[in-house]
Amino acid sequence: MKTIKVNVVTPDGPVYDSEVEMVIAKGIAGELGILPDHIPLVAPLEISAVRLLKDGKEDLVAVSGGFLEVRPDQVTILAQSAEKGSEIDVARALRAKERAEQRLQEQRQDHIDFKRAEFALQRAINRLAVSDKK
Repeated sequence: MKTIKVNVVTPDGPVYDSEVEMVIAKGIAGELGILPDHIPLVAPLEISAVRLLKDGKEDLVAVSGGFLEVRPDQVTILAQSAEKGSEIDVARALRAKERAEQRLQEQRQDHIDFKRAEFALQRAINRLAVSDKK
């Protein structure tokens, strides 16, 4: 089966680099399925899991938004942060989720940045969801 090269890159460096048969990512406008020889495309991504299908297996990468660039022979995902499902520290993600939920509870009493706390909660939930699917 034909493959397409995929690179997931963050400011800290590369996270994933491999040939896959299909990329499935959640864009702002909906879910995208990318196969080899796809037309060029640039799309903003949601905080979500990127599914990478290869040899009948699925690799998951938790991304915190970013952009997806598609060329016929390569997909590049530029994200502020990204982690392979197999490398997620579940205890750390649970603590981050609890902190974000606490901040959202306190928001009613204090004047914290609600959106920032909400995004932190979404990132933590995404990381936990990806880690559960190992």
